[in-house]
Amino acid sequence: MSDKQVSEMSFEEAMAELERVVNQLERGDVPLEDSIKLYERGAALNKRCEEKLKEAEEKVAAITLDGNGNPTGTTPVDGM
Repeated sequence: MSDKQVSEMSFEEAMAELERVVNQLERGDVPLEDSIKLYERGAALNKRCEEKLKEAEEKVAAITLDGNGNPTGTTPVDGM
């Protein structure tokens, strides 16, 4: 498990660690207390991935198009 704060991770970092967490839990050879910690970390990583995906979707939705369907710029999204 990484020592990096979940809130500081990029989407790719969070997804990679989430995959490692899931693999450890699926193996079933982790003591119960460690499994609980892994599950909690996995839930936080999943939430981070969802947040980053939502941010990306909002950025894509903010792209403005001209009459021919070509991007002409972006419209700022609140909080970005």
